[in-house]
Amino acid sequence: MTTPPFASLLEFEAVLLGAPDPDSDARAAAQDRNGQLTKPPGALGRLEDLAIWYGSWRGTGRPAVNAPQVIVFAGNHGITAQGVSAFPAEVTEQMVLNFQHGGAAINQLSKTFGAKMDVHALSLDAPTADFTRGPAMDEADLLDALAIGWNAVDGRTDLLVTGEMGIGNTTSAAAIAFALFGGAPEDWVGRGTGVDDAGLDLKARVVGAGLQANPMAKGNGIEALRCLGGREVAAMAGAMARARVDRIPVILDGFICSAAAACLNAISPTALDHVVAGHVSAEAAHGQVLAALNKAPLLSMGMRLGEGSGGALAIGILQGAVACHSGMATFAEAGVSDA
Repeated sequence: MTTPPFASLLEFEAVLLGAPDPDSDARAAAQDRNGQLTKPPGALGRLEDLAIWYGSWRGTGRPAVNAPQVIVFAGNHGITAQGVSAFPAEVTEQMVLNFQHGGAAINQLSKTFGAKMDVHALSLDAPTADFTRGPAMDEADLLDALAIGWNAVDGRTDLLVTGEMGIGNTTSAAAIAFALFGGAPEDWVGRGTGVDDAGLDLKARVVGAGLQANPMAKGNGIEALRCLGGREVAAMAGAMARARVDRIPVILDGFICSAAAACLNAISPTALDHVVAGHVSAEAAHGQVLAALNKAPLLSMGMRLGEGSGGALAIGILQGAVACHSGMATFAEAGVSDA
């Protein structure tokens, strides 16, 4: 197990601010190779940009995706006591068992694209505090969740997707988005597990009350994560931060995953340079978060499951991009005239 290079939240921020840049020589080599492949310039569209981006982070002009990893983190939220979800908190633990037994959608998608899948349940018997009454977590809780996420990333991983399970976490994500991006609470809440109109109004009131009770979270990535997030949200942030430091490309999943990423982005403007958005979900505010992060989604499939499912599906897109880039012949190799 890797010991995280931080023992305080200030040190975590410093690690993120000091994270390395992509390899400029690898980017140049990948761009050069792309210009010699047997196709008209730009004919593969965004696939070309993805392959060059991926190669620059992996330090090679001719990359391969050999060890994708999907990590699902699960946590429970004290905010569920306010009735913000259509399902009880017990469903979180039941779904963790389903993940462990291979029965969920994310299991099938991970298997389809050859991704190693891991599941981490974070203190399900001890939900975070109700954030309408104060911070969801103290510093120790947040550091522990960040460290679990950091340590969950396999050292051999060359492409990462983080997913989550946690009844109530769309409300948590909406509160984070409201704190970081402003607007009104109504702008960020969605139906989540399927709440009705009254449930939607309740979620908006809870989100507004959350920031009122935690004004220090406004515009502050670490405080938004601590005060309004959940353990699984923080663990995703920890895993994405580890990937940033280790130059491991990341595919974002949905609304909750993007809210975790937004906390990192608020700490450092380059924190998400190693990240692409796998999809835009049917959760109402997800597209707004991606726009605020300047991340154009690879897919739009009407999905709203979470679990990492949209990000895992997009693994196939990135694999295709890299396969074309590294496997195609150049004009010289194929004996084809490019003039």
